[in-house]
Amino acid sequence: MRQGNLSTAGEMNADPDEKIIIDRIYSAVMEQRLAPRTKLSEAALCESFGVGRMRVRRSLLLLASQGIVDLHSNRGAYVACPSAAEADEVFEARMMIEPGLVRAMAENISDEVIKGLRRHLKREDAARKERERSEIIRLSGEFHVELAKGHGNAALTRFVRELVTRTSLIVGLFGVNRESTCPENDHGQIVEAIATGDGNKAAKAVRDHLVHIQNGLDLTSVKNEQPDLARILAG
Repeated sequence: MRQGNLSTAGEMNADPDEKIIIDRIYSAVMEQRLAPRTKLSEAALCESFGVGRMRVRRSLLLLASQGIVDLHSNRGAYVACPSAAEADEVFEARMMIEPGLVRAMAENISDEVIKGLRRHLKREDAARKERERSEIIRLSGEFHVELAKGHGNAALTRFVRELVTRTSLIVGLFGVNRESTCPENDHGQIVEAIATGDGNKAAKAVRDHLVHIQNGLDLTSVKNEQPDLARILAG
């Protein structure tokens, strides 16, 4: 399984052991293997990664700075748990940002960026053929980050990455069926609209795509799980 990559300014100060902890927790959240509200026991993390508490605590602080982990005094660390209201806000933010992003891309897109996006689509297709659910979920989220990267605005890319991570938490918490994940052809339609310079079509495709995901959520239900951390975070 390929690991995700949490590219943050804070992570640059992490040592190699801390980076491993950060990457594995981030990947598990993005792939919805770690559900919201999961307790991240310091003792369990120390045992899983073979490191001391100081490195675990620094890693959790860096993850908390990105909204992936919630830290509670005298209770410890938990995978962040967005509320129904926060879920609505995340989708509202994405609706405001991503259609405009792809519209701008369509006006001035390079062959190199399109090739990169198509390579990403091939990885998604391969994961679907192998029925690798966790990889499909991770790649589906990363597609939107790749769009932002293709736009070339680093600040925007960081913001979209945070929104995508929050969306993964939201889907893990409120998703009730496969409709909560990205439909198979949606990403391809977005890329082709950008490639042909049709900004309005690209914007509509992104908007419809996000509406589809949001419609697959049940904001009245909450899943509560306490998984085996050692198994999920094993290298």
